[in-house]
Order: sequence, then C-alpha cells, then structure tokens
Amino acid sequence: MTKEEFITLTSNTTLLDGATGSNLMAAGMPKGVCTELWVIEHKDIIVNLQKAYVEAGSQIIYAPTFGGNPINLAKFHLEDKIKEINHTLVGYAREAAWGKAYVAGDVTTTGEMMEPFGDMTFEEAFEAYKVQIQHLVDAGVDLLVVETMFNVEEACAAVDAAQAVCDLPIMCSMTVEADGSFFTGGNIINAVQTLEAAGVSAVGVNCSVGPDQLESIIRNITQVVSIPVIAKPNAGMPKISETGQAIYDMKPEIFAQHMKKLKENGARILGGCCGTTPEFIAQLALI
Repeated sequence: MTKEEFITLTSNTTLLDGATGSNLMAAGMPKGVCTELWVIEHKDIIVNLQKAYVEAGSQIIYAPTFGGNPINLAKFHLEDKIKEINHTLVGYAREAAWGKAYVAGDVTTTGEMMEPFGDMTFEEAFEAYKVQIQHLVDAGVDLLVVETMFNVEEACAAVDAAQAVCDLPIMCSMTVEADGSFFTGGNIINAVQTLEAAGVSAVGVNCSVGPDQLESIIRNITQVVSIPVIAKPNAGMPKISETGQAIYDMKPEIFAQHMKKLKENGARILGGCCGTTPEFIAQLALI
C-alpha cells in the first residue's frame, strides 16, 4: 500500500479489527507465555478470529506480531527465531485477510523503559525496531502500526526505524490515562503533534480506557493534527475477578454508540482493543 492509497482509504471511515490478546486468553492462552509463540502453535485460533473480523467489516487487520521485537523475544530466549516468528505470523494474517482486508505489521513497546526512566537508549530501541520491521516488510505487510505506546520517544524510535526500512504508511496510537496524560509524563496532544511531524500517516489512541471517556481527547487531537485520527479503545474499564482475570462488560451496541460520538468528534479510523470481539466490529460497521 502506498501512502497515497492510505489517504484514499482513510478519507472515509475506516474499520480496524478488535482485540487479539483478550480473545486469545479467552481461548485458553495461559498468562506468562510468549504470545507470539503460542499463536504460532495455535494457528486455527488466530486465523479464525481474524477471518471473523474481516467478515464483520474490518478493512485493516493487525498481524499478531505485537511483541515480535528482539528485545521482547529475548526474554523468552527466542531472539534467534525473530525472522521465523514474524514471517509466520504475517502469513497467518494474510491467509485470514484473504485479499479482502489490508494487513498491518504490528509493533509495540519493547517492554523496557527508555532513558531517563530506564536504561534503554533511543539508539537501542531504534535498532531493535529496525530488525523487526525489516522482517515485517519482507513478509509482505501492507502498512505498519506502532501501537499501545506510552512514551513518545520510544514511539518515535519505532517510527524512525520504519522510515529507515521502507516507505509504507505508518499508523501510531498511544495509550493514555482518562485525562490524556502518560504515566511517564507528557500528554497525548504534544505526542500526536510530534508524531505527525515525524511523518506518520495517522495518529490516535488505543487501549487506554473505554470510548465513553475519550470524547474530549479525540476532539482535542483532531484540532491539532491534519492526518486521520485513530480511536481503538477498550470495551470499557475492566473489573478484576477473584482469579485476577480482567472482565470487560460493555456490550457491543453500547460500545458502538460511544464510538459514534468519537466519529462525530473527528475520529476516522475506528476499531476496538481489549475486551472487544468481531461482534463489536460488526456494530461499528453500522454507525
């Protein structure tokens, strides 16, 4: 996909997919395992989930490469499998998309804190992202998404790495508190302006909170950027069960009603994060 094709696609409301992780856990994925390896070993679960998103109306699905960077994979002693893991998972997504949806190579935080909050340097993050993104591009993704980022410096490291590797469109979404701040400091408004200046094709918010808490944040973002705005929130705020499981109780119809308000406030790229399912995307297709 060229950047011009992305602009054409997102000139109208564009539907992303919904959650991956919470649905994998519901399907039996244990806590503490390497998600990417578990998905490879349970191909039918991810392919069927992503096919359901496409059937529900998703125009872009995220390849399940969320933690497929070398820093994260090293925690599971899988850093030597990075090519195999990313290529395999992109292949699963392309199979599920079946030519009916675009496949985004999914990149997220390394899990390490960057300076001054931790020891990881910008250069180390850049090099790690560059390795993963090269594999994603080689595997044939249509575009890239840098998501669930809570530090704009690390997000910029991923964006810079992507631009060093390819000319694909890059979407970038941050995860924020209800007031638009990051727990490491800073806020979403300054972050999206920085990311637009860095060259991303779309910017916004994912995960974070429910859509009912994002109206002012989305409205404020649209007032400071000229690129499409992403809204991919959770199915409300979770309740934690006695066993430590996060339970999201917002229903698809209610979720869609709140998402309609985000659309009215300027969001053009819509999807769901934790707690959402293909039924949520089907409801979004109706708004």
